[in-house]
Amino acid sequence: MTETNTSTIRVLVVDDHTLFRRGLTALLARDARVQVVGDAADAGEAQRRAQELQPDLILLDNHLPGVRGVDALVALQEAVPHARIVMLTVSEDEADMTAALRSGAAGYLLKTIEGDALIHAIERAVRGESVIATEMTGKMVSAYLGTTPNGSAASSVQPSPLDALSSREREILRGIAQGASNKEIGRELGIAETTVKVHVQNVLRKLHVSTRVHAAVIATEIGLS
Repeated sequence: MTETNTSTIRVLVVDDHTLFRRGLTALLARDARVQVVGDAADAGEAQRRAQELQPDLILLDNHLPGVRGVDALVALQEAVPHARIVMLTVSEDEADMTAALRSGAAGYLLKTIEGDALIHAIERAVRGESVIATEMTGKMVSAYLGTTPNGSAASSVQPSPLDALSSREREILRGIAQGASNKEIGRELGIAETTVKVHVQNVLRKLHVSTRVHAAVIATEIGLS
């Protein structure tokens, strides 16, 4: 996980709409904490630019020509393993969000987000925190718990995700939800960082998720954070 420091956060913007890229770049340029180092209009160009520029964070639209943003995630992660990738899209589709998070996206934001909130989300993302649009968190948890869009349960019994976790694993999950690194969690709980790493792997496995972001969303929605 990338840690923040006093340096400017270097951002790559990936979107097929030229006017949106320019507008977003201008918006981010107003804040000294962020520097847009480049942009791209499709997945192939994004991968080339990412390898060239090595940004700290990539803002990635899902609706790209040829290859969708979510389908480009793996290649982008291989190009810049240290970078955080946050989806910034108009899609409020639950399947798009779930696919993005399962593919390793560090977050899922909507283009309706305010400028100040976007800057804050970028800062949080590079700290390793979860950055999920508030409009989407309910859908995320509904998908995980198997509920229908109107809120009714898909089955008669819906156990809590916490039921499968030990007390120590719940403490680990709380730390994940708070955006803490493995080192920070270990310091807080008085255990080794390597031990925390093992617990994190167990938490993800028991929650049937592949990313810390997904686990953090679940923890937040059930009030664990």
